[in-house]
Amino acid sequence: MIPELNPRQRAWVEVSPAAIRANARALCQHLGPRTQLMAVVKADGYGHGAETVARAALQGGATSLGVATLQEGLELRRAGLEAPVLLLSNLNEPDDLRTCLHWRLMPTLSSLRDAQLCNALAADSGRCFDVQLKIDTGMARLGCSLSEGHQTAAALLSLEHLNLEGIYSHLACADEPDDALTSLQQERFVSMLSALPRASAGITRHLANSAGTLLNRELHHDLVRVGLALYGHAPASHLNNVIPLQPALAVRARVSLIRDVPAGTGVSYGHRFITQRPTRLAVVGIGYADGVLRSLSGHIHALHRNRQLPQVGAITMDQLLLDATDAAGLEPGDIVTLLGQDGDLELSPQSWSNQCGSIPWEILCGFKRRLPRVEV
Repeated sequence: MIPELNPRQRAWVEVSPAAIRANARALCQHLGPRTQLMAVVKADGYGHGAETVARAALQGGATSLGVATLQEGLELRRAGLEAPVLLLSNLNEPDDLRTCLHWRLMPTLSSLRDAQLCNALAADSGRCFDVQLKIDTGMARLGCSLSEGHQTAAALLSLEHLNLEGIYSHLACADEPDDALTSLQQERFVSMLSALPRASAGITRHLANSAGTLLNRELHHDLVRVGLALYGHAPASHLNNVIPLQPALAVRARVSLIRDVPAGTGVSYGHRFITQRPTRLAVVGIGYADGVLRSLSGHIHALHRNRQLPQVGAITMDQLLLDATDAAGLEPGDIVTLLGQDGDLELSPQSWSNQCGSIPWEILCGFKRRLPRVEV
């Protein structure tokens, strides 16, 4: 019999459902009793695995799920998840919207034209279509214009085969220390809502992302849409200690080879790193094809037995190198930590994004599917 491949054979992502549950509970405790939590699980749960995250978040108190694409919504339904699912991007094709209707996925609408198309499709099917309307209060991306928001909402309420489940907008700068635009967006959103007809009384209103959720309870409304904080990371340093959060992901890999080289040895492509002393190099089986950005070359560390090992030379497609000269106990087959905790030390997505001019969201979403996800 051929043995099954060990998911920890080369490199892998460890995901803690317990941390996701704990973060969801902490978020729910931070919210008022009338505010619900939507777990945003797009981009494969920010690289953690959408199904794993969705189940854990719902167990922790989330009441609905947010995704970006129709395919992401279908994957949740096919996995047996029955919670309400909002598609945060626009759909335009009738076949896509029919699929949404069939699988009970809520599309985001940005215009009356979108609504009329959904209403016609629902009428043909003999079913009612749950939808949500997005209003642009300052993002200049999706959503109908602010000046047309209340008229569009009123028109949607009059369409016989639509159920306007929610009205929402999105904050553009809630993670910035200067919250002037966030306050302005809140004012615009509240003003638009106040102009809605009485028939809108039961509609869910939501505005806050992770940053808005941690920044100000006045932004919570009926629901908050939380992504990054659900995964254990505050979206800005000034929001770090608002609630306790547990990082839910670690990236680990095995050392595949140890080699000793003399001083003056060029290392990896381009020889951008030259050894300054006799050096013990550890080859690790993970690279930029797995999500360890090449721009991080020479700027990050790995952890082993509570010790930092500098990464040296260019990160390649499938491998990277560590300077293990001061880690005499490191041997082939040993596990090193690229992100996550090892003993008293921890490496965060923020530590990577600081080095390459990115953001933690991009770091987490960048880990490719060829890295097995292992629940711990």
